[in-house]
Amino acid sequence: MRLRVAYNIAEALEYCSNEERPLYHDLNAYRVLFDENGDPRLSCFGLMKNSRDGKSYSTNLAYTPPEYLRNGRVTPESVVFSFGTVLIDLLSGKRIPPTHALDMIRSRSIQAIMETNLEGKYSTEEATTLVDLASQCLQYEPRDRPDIKKLVSILQPLQTKSEVPSYVMLGVPKPEEQSKAPPTPQHPLTAMGEACSRMDLTAIHQILLSTHYRDDEGTNEVRKYSDLWFGSFFSSSHDVCSLWSLLQLSFQEWTQQMRDMLDARKRGDFAFRDKNFKTAIDCYTQFVDVGTMVSPTVYARRSLCHLMCDQPDAALRDAMQAQCVYPDWPTAFYMQAVALAKLNMQSDSTDMLNEASQLEEKRQRSTKAP
Repeated sequence: MRLRVAYNIAEALEYCSNEERPLYHDLNAYRVLFDENGDPRLSCFGLMKNSRDGKSYSTNLAYTPPEYLRNGRVTPESVVFSFGTVLIDLLSGKRIPPTHALDMIRSRSIQAIMETNLEGKYSTEEATTLVDLASQCLQYEPRDRPDIKKLVSILQPLQTKSEVPSYVMLGVPKPEEQSKAPPTPQHPLTAMGEACSRMDLTAIHQILLSTHYRDDEGTNEVRKYSDLWFGSFFSSSHDVCSLWSLLQLSFQEWTQQMRDMLDARKRGDFAFRDKNFKTAIDCYTQFVDVGTMVSPTVYARRSLCHLMCDQPDAALRDAMQAQCVYPDWPTAFYMQAVALAKLNMQSDSTDMLNEASQLEEKRQRSTKAP
């Protein structure tokens, strides 16, 4: 099934490229959705419809191509780089930063990279082909990476079970059987879960106000940004002099940028408190546009603002971004559940609500543990 996921992603990217939409922003595993038949689909949320020159307003740092850190632009080669990180994730079952993925490929055997649950389910030739392809995608220089068409041509011959339906490979009931027994949501564990299950946007607003930015603690997004920025140069054998020559912002300019960014967030917080949701969206967008700091709470708050303004598509996109920044954050899943319900995707909403409840239960157990 993982081979099918990789192939379908490559096919989707090739289709976008053929339709003159070659730029896909923040390609990662969270962009892959599954339809009612269990077939993997690539979400449109990463498609850069309004950015012909490749400029973008934010990035998921775990999947950042080196050239984006240098010039802030996404190119077709950047998309291939991110595809390589997704391919590594599929093979290993882990989220591996691109700065470490090549080191793993060079220093470990194929068996060490592959997830242990896959043992006996692939041939050595298949594994070698996939790991080699991931290595090509993750090359530091964009010109050394394969294009999208090559990805498709390499993955297509590996689809040896194309006649087997995806729902069979996933081990889930047939679509018609699923519709006969709609899922029953679990009882939410917290006030946030209760509010989301009732679709009570006013209560969600009060909860997000009261929690403030406590859940951002420990994400260290500013530090991670600088670590990846510097790490990308040192890993590519640049010397110290060339590193400093590539710095575009002086310390004073960076400090002013941080002040402007935090001021935009502060204005957004005031507007959010006063229920001026359109203004809050504008201010939070200014904060996100800078890209130096990534806050899951800002994405969650902007998601609610979009819901208040009857924009469920944008709300779902922000909730997914919050999950990218903080993968185990229950609030990100709860906000997705509300947005999906607004989009009349009730089954998906219930699944997301259940997953959020499980994450909260896990968090409570870890908190109580000695």
